[in-house]
Amino acid sequence: RSDIIGKSIYCYSRTKSFSYSGFSCASFILQADVACERIFTVNDVEHGGCKYGIINLSGLGKESLTVEMYDNLYFTNRKVNSVCWASLTHPDSHLCLMGIAETPGCASLLPASLFSSTNPGDRPGMLCSFKISTAWSCAWCLNPQADNCFSTGLTRRVLVTNVVTGHRQTFGTSSDVLAQQFATQTPMLYNGCRSGEIFSIDVRQRNRKGQSWKAIRFFHDSAVTSIRLLEDEHYLMAADMAGKIKLWDLRTAKCVKQYKGHHNEYAILPLHVNEEEGLLTAGGLTFSPLFVDCMAVILLCLRSVS
Repeated sequence: RSDIIGKSIYCYSRTKSFSYSGFSCASFILQADVACERIFTVNDVEHGGCKYGIINLSGLGKESLTVEMYDNLYFTNRKVNSVCWASLTHPDSHLCLMGIAETPGCASLLPASLFSSTNPGDRPGMLCSFKISTAWSCAWCLNPQADNCFSTGLTRRVLVTNVVTGHRQTFGTSSDVLAQQFATQTPMLYNGCRSGEIFSIDVRQRNRKGQSWKAIRFFHDSAVTSIRLLEDEHYLMAADMAGKIKLWDLRTAKCVKQYKGHHNEYAILPLHVNEEEGLLTAGGLTFSPLFVDCMAVILLCLRSVS
């Protein structure tokens, strides 16, 4: 688990912990890779842009960590709203970065090796880049039926791009898409909106007019800021700006549990479920994050539907 406090990053595991205070400005995006060996960071700089870097956790437990910073030529002076790791040539080989429209907006897929200090003269170039309106979220698809695709959650639309063929699909929505996650067992994309709606898209289908392409729909009472599919992909966790965290059964589109104690009023805050799905962690506007033992709840739900 990673926390941002001021200009320092604190990371915790079952056996080790560390803090890194080397940033000259506050970090506001942290994104760990699947293996939890690297953390991609985005932090503000004084002139109004962003600086990007990768913290290599191989130094965990040693006197100092390896922090690789790189002045990204493609995103110089550009703010970043959302980041996700992409597995194109190998697991977590690339990074998707979504820039804010006013700076101007840009979606780029960059090799993670750009942030490496080794062989600086032999760095691969950007794989794809295109202009966008304000992007609120992004997600990479690991299902082979939608191979090499990533999604961008925009203002009132979802854009799915195949980075190899360049083919794009656009799905119009009635609200800004603030959170996204692809399923792995099926080519389904789950989306959480400012309106409180959560819906899924089968990305194999072609663009359709209206809302007929939505496979599943259910609602929170406030803007959905984070969603997490559980491993069996029958359940989805969702957090909103009212501070509510709910566990949804995707087979019935019904809420089976609401977790209390989370505090939020306006921010897009992260929601995490650990690998064993025994602990739910949510960042809040208070200094105390929320920890919930969710395994007992999930087991109870599984028994009730079996």
